[in-house]
Amino acid sequence: MGLMNIMLFHSTYGLRPAVHAAADRLRAAGHEVRVPDIFAGHTFETVEEGLAFQQETGKEELLKRAVLAAAPYSDSGLVYAGFSLGASVAQTLALGDAKARGLLLFHGTSDIAPSASVDELPVQLHVADPDPYETHDWLNSWYLQMRQTGADVEIYRYPGAGHVFTDAELPDFDQASAELAWKVAIGFLATL
Repeated sequence: MGLMNIMLFHSTYGLRPAVHAAADRLRAAGHEVRVPDIFAGHTFETVEEGLAFQQETGKEELLKRAVLAAAPYSDSGLVYAGFSLGASVAQTLALGDAKARGLLLFHGTSDIAPSASVDELPVQLHVADPDPYETHDWLNSWYLQMRQTGADVEIYRYPGAGHVFTDAELPDFDQASAELAWKVAIGFLATL
C-alpha cells in the first residue's frame, strides 16, 4: 500500500498534454509515474493518423520500445497503466511481468496469450459504454480470459461517454465520467 511505481502509456494520439496531466494527477496522489513516448515524439489530431503511424511503425517495434522503457524499473514491481492503445501495451507488459503490482486500463484492452498466467494480479478497466473499440461481446470474453489467467478484474463502464473520455482536448471528453474514473482509479492504486 502507498506509493506505487507507475508506467503510464499514451494512446494512439501520442504523448499529448492529457497524458502528462494524468501523470501529474497520479503524482499528486503520491505515486511515482513515468510516461514513455513509444511514438518517438509524434502526436496526432485524429485516430486515423495515429493508426496509420502505428501500422507504419509496427506492433512489434512499439512493444519493444515499451519493454525497453519499463525494463529498468520492472524489478521494483510496476503498476502498468495506459490509455486505449497504451492500455493494450500496458496489459501485454503486465501479463509478461511476474513482478507487476497492478494493471490500470483506460479505454482499452488487448488480446490475451493462451499461455498467460498471473498470480491474482489486480486489474481495473475504465471503458465507455458502448465503446466502438471495446464491444460488450469482446469485453465479456476478455473478462473471462483475464480471470482464467489468474487476474483479479474490475470493469467500470461509463454510459454515454466517448472512447477516450478522459482527454479534455478530444471530442470524446466527458468531464463527469473522467472525474469518476480518476476517483475510482486512485482508490484502486491505494489498495495495491
